[in-house]
Amino acid sequence: MIRSLVPAMRTLHSALLAEGITDIKVTTAHSLAIMRSSIPPSAGRFRPGFAKHVLGPMLKFLKETRAPFMVNPYPYFGYNGKNVNFLLFRPSRGLYDRYTKLTYTNQFDALMDAVYSAMMALGYGDVDIAVGETGWPSVCDGWDACSVANAQSYNGQLVKHLATGKGTPLMPNRSFETYIFALFNENQKPGPIAERNWGLFQPDFTPVYDSGIMRNGQRVAPTTPAAPAGGQKWCVPKADASNAALQANINYVCSQGVDCRPIQPGGVCYDPNNVRALATYAMNAYYQANGRHDFNCDFSHTGVITTMNPSHDNCKI
Repeated sequence: MIRSLVPAMRTLHSALLAEGITDIKVTTAHSLAIMRSSIPPSAGRFRPGFAKHVLGPMLKFLKETRAPFMVNPYPYFGYNGKNVNFLLFRPSRGLYDRYTKLTYTNQFDALMDAVYSAMMALGYGDVDIAVGETGWPSVCDGWDACSVANAQSYNGQLVKHLATGKGTPLMPNRSFETYIFALFNENQKPGPIAERNWGLFQPDFTPVYDSGIMRNGQRVAPTTPAAPAGGQKWCVPKADASNAALQANINYVCSQGVDCRPIQPGGVCYDPNNVRALATYAMNAYYQANGRHDFNCDFSHTGVITTMNPSHDNCKI
């Protein structure tokens, strides 16, 4: 089926031309699984089978139609705990390519140049490159790669880096049309927590962080409880909420990246015989972390907002 991809692209292009539409380009996005090698960047090569039967013919078509080759570089997937500065455009030792004598200051440029080298090896270094998607999740399943700070750093520095127009070491002064994944967090998306937290905004349009694209005085909403002050609110269980419903609320909240350690064994709010107390902490933590909107305390009609602080003993809620 994959060998039918380029013929399908040609058919679509022909259909557009038949309708007199000449300003829409036909391309398709690729993950970097198409790469056989990418380190050092100058040694970047496509996987042989793809190169011969798909990518070669595709690049020929893209050159003919002046459309870009689209790739999805994700430095995030190369995170190992030791290279975080290199991935996030921060000062680091960089990556030295012994063949070109060039030093890379960030992983994004290194990945882009690896793709470029692979295109050059097939004779299509003059085809433009576009970035179909790239980004960084702000929350995931306990992995230290994921944080609002890291996501803001990657996307924010990426925007600044691209805005300079200086290109990459192998492609100086070239610009790349780039799309950040994603505009919104997908709170109903199945799978790991990270899959729901790539967005710049929450589903209710609340900014998760400012990546440098905020306009007209937009501000990021607080994601942690505000300091005690008049009018402060908390989310607590309704009096008639069943234990089963409250346990379901706990399970849901703790699957959304909220810090549930205080209500786990050994935590300051842990009370194994009091589901209501555990749910109070969990539901309020979710409410506070997601902008403190009334709908963040609904929990299928089992939550209610109160102005009475439910903290008790050493458990600060």
